Amino acid sequence: MRADAAHRPPAAGPLPATLDAPPSPLAGAPVAPPPALEAVGLRRAFGPRRAVDGVSLAVGAGECLALFGPNGAGKTTLLRMLAGLLTPTAGEARIDGAPIARDPAVRARVGLISHQALLYASLTARENVAFAARLYTLPDPEGAAMAALARMRVADRADTPVRRLSRGLQQRVSIARAMVHGPRVVLLDEPFTGLDEVGARALSDALTTLKAEGAALVLVTHNLAEGLALGTRVAVLRGGRVVYDRARAAVDNAGFAAEYRALIGGLDGY
Repeated sequence: MRADAAHRPPAAGPLPATLDAPPSPLAGAPVAPPPALEAVGLRRAFGPRRAVDGVSLAVGAGECLALFGPNGAGKTTLLRMLAGLLTPTAGEARIDGAPIARDPAVRARVGLISHQALLYASLTARENVAFAARLYTLPDPEGAAMAALARMRVADRADTPVRRLSRGLQQRVSIARAMVHGPRVVLLDEPFTGLDEVGARALSDALTTLKAEGAALVLVTHNLAEGLALGTRVAVLRGGRVVYDRARAAVDNAGFAAEYRALIGGLDGY
C-alpha cells in the first residue's frame, strides 16, 4: 500500500438522517395576496416643507379608509401620489403589489374623484364620460358611459352640454367619468362637495356597491359623519403624518368628534 493511501481519510458517506434540513413550516402554505392599495414610507417635500412625511398605509379589497385632517395636513398631496399623478420625494405607492409610478397600466386601475369637476364644458355629459371610457379602451364606450351616468342618476342629462349643467350635476358627471372603467382603487377628495341630497345618496350607493364588488376606497372628507358611515378604517393626518389609525369598529361614534378635536389641536374651527 502507498504511504499517501494509508493516510487518506475514508470517503464521505451519506449524511445521517439527523443532519437533514427540517422541512420549512411554511412549505405549501398559501401566500397572502398584497393589499389592493399600499403606501410605503411616502414623503413629498416642497422646498424645505414636507407636505407628506413618511406615510405608510394599506387598504384591502372591499375596504374604505376614511381619512380626516385639517386644511394643509397633506391629504390631497397624499391622494395625488397614490393616484400616480405626483412623484414622491421618497417611498412608494403600489396597486396589488405593483409600483404605480412605473407602469401606466397600473395607474389605469385607479379612479380619482375630486371636488373639482374638470370636465370639457363644450361636450355633453355622455361625451365626457365616453371619452374617458375610450382612453381606458373599454369595448363599448357609449354603453359604459350611459351605465355610469345612470349609476349617478344623471342619465337624463346625458345629451346636455356640461356648461349648461348646475355645479352639482357637473360633479355627478365627473364622478361617473372616474368610475366608468370599474377601477380597482377609488380615491375621493371631498367628493360630496356641491351635491344635493339625490346626488349624495347616489354617490353613497355607488361607493357601497364598489366596496361590495371588491374595490379599495380612500375617502378624504371634513364631514366626520360622512366618513364614519362609509369607512371600514379611520385615520387622521396632521402635519403630513398619520396620528390616528383604527378599525372602524373600534371608533366610538359619540366620542370621535372630541377625540378628533384633540388630535388636530383646534384647527379648522374644531
